[in-house]
Amino acid sequence: MPYDLTTFGLGDMLKCSLALRESASSVSTLEASAQRICRFLYDELRGPTGERACALVRCYKTHPYSALQPELQQFARTVLSGKTPHATMKCLTLMATTGQAANWNARQLSRGHQTIPLASPEMVEKAPMISQLIKEFGMDLTSVIEPSPEIIRELAGKRHGVFHVENADGSPYIPAQDDFVRRYGIKSVLGFGGMLATGDLFAVILFTTVHVSPSVADRFKTIALDVKAAFSRFREGSVFNQLTPYTAGIQREQ
Repeated sequence: MPYDLTTFGLGDMLKCSLALRESASSVSTLEASAQRICRFLYDELRGPTGERACALVRCYKTHPYSALQPELQQFARTVLSGKTPHATMKCLTLMATTGQAANWNARQLSRGHQTIPLASPEMVEKAPMISQLIKEFGMDLTSVIEPSPEIIRELAGKRHGVFHVENADGSPYIPAQDDFVRRYGIKSVLGFGGMLATGDLFAVILFTTVHVSPSVADRFKTIALDVKAAFSRFREGSVFNQLTPYTAGIQREQ
């Protein structure tokens, strides 16, 4: 059932919430659940004339460096430019991606976003969208980078929120203005997520080709709880899908 993202009233939110929970269930890994969530939102969120409302939908989750797959550890080391990562360093990892460009449909094809080391607050501040997303979720950077047991107990059950850029064109929080925002007609950016009981941050980000108002964005706080419930049932050994070769013949995105 499609939902008009430009209006997205209470009834739409309730129906979407139920359908999303059903879509994200009955899979064996968190990655598979994230893939279903991204595909559901990409297919079901629509504009006022029935067109898809999102150019790109992505899902991220933080992981300790030691829990990453070998190729993601190598990616993180490359980003760190020679700095030695420590085992508990949090890395914001792309779990799923769905979009209108062919190379937006496999996380392994991302050139710059497969995993982003969160080595320090200063490093996170250099990624303005990530930094602002964390702050708008009601967290400080240190809570995400080095969550203490006390912080996890305080935030895991309470912190979930929305990151909203109503006008993406010209926003300092959205990079690649010419190559991405203007090229693909991105009007708004909407992210929602929070902290899991493990102390890991999760976030789903919609890059939309329709205008998303603050009132509509606020309704996704409830959708964040649905995603949290879906992800909370997975344990350390059931995060990633089995490795498969990279899709051949598709150029990695910028």
